[in-house]
Amino acid sequence: MQYCHPARFIFEVEYNGAVPSDGGIDRNNVNTMTIAEQIKADLASCLAQGEQALPCRLTLDALAKHYGVSMTPVRNAVEDLVGLGAIRRLDNGRLAPGKVSGRTLASLSRQIGKPGNRQGLEQEVRREVVCRSLRQDGEFLREQATAEQFSTGRTAVRQIFSRLAGAGMLEHVPRRGWRVKPYSAADTLDYLVVRESLELKALDLARPNFVESELRSLLAANQTTNGHAPVLDYDMHDYWIERCDNRYIQEFFARYSVFYNTLFNSAVTDDAVKCEMAREHCEIVEALLEKDWRGARSALSRHIGDQQDNVERMIAALRD
Repeated sequence: MQYCHPARFIFEVEYNGAVPSDGGIDRNNVNTMTIAEQIKADLASCLAQGEQALPCRLTLDALAKHYGVSMTPVRNAVEDLVGLGAIRRLDNGRLAPGKVSGRTLASLSRQIGKPGNRQGLEQEVRREVVCRSLRQDGEFLREQATAEQFSTGRTAVRQIFSRLAGAGMLEHVPRRGWRVKPYSAADTLDYLVVRESLELKALDLARPNFVESELRSLLAANQTTNGHAPVLDYDMHDYWIERCDNRYIQEFFARYSVFYNTLFNSAVTDDAVKCEMAREHCEIVEALLEKDWRGARSALSRHIGDQQDNVERMIAALRD
């Protein structure tokens, strides 16, 4: 198999910055691609050369291992390429190269590589949808109006809306637009109950696959440095979900976590909340490093329960 030149990535933190030649992250360059976009650009370039140029099997797990990252940026990159027709999802759920010409894929690779890309756009649209959901905003979202709001094209907005509809955040109503799923406190509590049960099970199943150096990297990513608030590593939960080797657990989080992760991350409204969440992250990872499995489960359970309190505070702030 002929490999494309793989981009360099790091596992520890998904950061909106460039990846320099030494494999670290250039934190001074903030106008470059996210990790998901770099993966998307690299895959588009490989697909343009033919299936034989792919760096590995076309599965989320194989791609995550090849690029040395968590499942989240790989999943985002693949979903974008599926939406663009560059990758097909077969009836059995497997992935295959799409029926797009090599010239189109080469052009797509160059387009993705430009600064000011779509990953940041999708995050902004997600936040807008979540805010409307929390406000119980019943007004339909229109593609053209949203495109103008975010200074982008209508096609890009339609693709994002389609992905958010697949995640249960939107519903398309012909000739009217896209209806936002209204926030329900009862639904969130139900989700957290199921999430806690499945994530604790994932933590148990993933034990044999934990790597000490990776756990220490997760710990470092959530620790305060030089008196500054920590940069939360939101991929921490994915670490054991993707290593639990249970596709039903993984599919649950792939299907339902888009809305709730955006909701919970938006609820981190100030440094005090961020520091508390980072402390909880560190408590979980430290217990794992000490092989205190009961302590890790207890810390994770408390951490998941705190998400609802953060959301309620955010809703109260929005209503004020």
